[in-house]
Amino acid sequence: MNDNNVSRRTMVLGCLALMLSGCAQARSTRSIVVPDRPQLDPRFRQQLVPYDGSESPGTIVVNTSERFLYAVEEGGWATRYGVAVGEEGLSFKGSATVGRKAEWPSWTPTASMMSRKPRLLQYADGVPGGPNNPLGARALYLYQGARDTLFRIHGTNEPWLIGTAVSNGCIRLTNEDIVDLYDRTPLETPILVI
Repeated sequence: MNDNNVSRRTMVLGCLALMLSGCAQARSTRSIVVPDRPQLDPRFRQQLVPYDGSESPGTIVVNTSERFLYAVEEGGWATRYGVAVGEEGLSFKGSATVGRKAEWPSWTPTASMMSRKPRLLQYADGVPGGPNNPLGARALYLYQGARDTLFRIHGTNEPWLIGTAVSNGCIRLTNEDIVDLYDRTPLETPILVI
């Protein structure tokens, strides 16, 4: 190889190294700009798990003390999602069915919610569906017979709260998880909250 080819090769390799270091630098700069939010605890990420309950496949079981929702499947398995649940004394317990479903639902606090938390009065006229709505990307409405229980399984615009007891009684999933659950859950799906 002559000196001219060696210098070209050295220049090309040097340029590639500079370009790659520029990419790495851009990546690290971009991550600094991302809002500082705690990561979702890995145990609350969606996963397929063995399920030994007696509920039929297709049933949704919410264990509020564990902070997990189980979509029961065939063969002793369930898809498990981490959830946020209602504050002490505000959780729904018992059986219901999915009586209604909504994409990017609107939200209006109930009178009892506004009474307990006066800061919610500012939303008395409702909040339209969208990324700033506390119900998130999807909602499953829990009914007992023809009666709306006013409890929901829904998404959240505060995913860092998954695994806690903070809601007014509803079950919250990350928006990604509620979209997945919504797509696999038909109307009349049985729900058991324990």
